[in-house]
Amino acid sequence: MGNVINLNRFRKRVEREASAKRADANRAKFGRTKAERSSEAKRADQAKEHLDQHRIDREEQP
Repeated sequence: MGNVINLNRFRKRVEREASAKRADANRAKFGRTKAERSSEAKRADQAKEHLDQHRIDREEQP
């Protein structure tokens, strides 16, 4: 005879492991502090301003 396995316990363990993997992926994807988000937004604004300052506006000729 083989070992007896409780299928409910096995199913719940598999679901917990899958949930933990999803949570870890979400932490890596969305887990930034407010300071990190604000500094990234500031850098993006500065880069946009820098590009806008160097823009060459050309008038269209007919």
